[in-house]
Amino acid sequence: MNTIFRKSMLSVAGLAFAGGVFAGPIAAHANPAVDAKPAAVAVQSAKPQGEQSHITLNDEQTANVKAIIAATKKAGLPERAAVISIATSLQESKLENLGHLGDANDHDSLGLFQQRPSSGWGTPEQITDPEYSTTAFLKGLKQVDGWQDMPLTDAAQTVQVSAYPDAYAQWEQQATDLVAQHWNS
Repeated sequence: MNTIFRKSMLSVAGLAFAGGVFAGPIAAHANPAVDAKPAAVAVQSAKPQGEQSHITLNDEQTANVKAIIAATKKAGLPERAAVISIATSLQESKLENLGHLGDANDHDSLGLFQQRPSSGWGTPEQITDPEYSTTAFLKGLKQVDGWQDMPLTDAAQTVQVSAYPDAYAQWEQQATDLVAQHWNS
């Protein structure tokens, strides 16, 4: 990871921790490469970290899993990227495409990944679109040096800059199972 990027991420992480807010995307949203080919990699690089959580999904949540997988494939990224994306969405929204929740909202966080318009993730309409929000998340993930080989929670945290950086790990097994179930369907 280059020094400027590392210092920038540490600065953003400090601000997020101190202010209790989530940072925006690592870079502005752009169209994914259309001719990139997915690499053949293992869905899970190691045993999931820590105690694992699991929820039963309804039809809407399952549709969101399929939308995340479709956006990952469209971006030309491997199954591991879908696992990280789904685990992140499980933590952030339980795979529900959340709109404004009034006083229950964390600032202006919206959508599957609880991205914030005020932090540059996009408009409310964009970040409540599953394909757009997944593509924005994946764009940030692709900018994380070595994301393919790092623990899921570290990769997700580098993109999301959450006040709870270890929380993503608890969803790795369910995300892995969901990708295995739906990647080729």
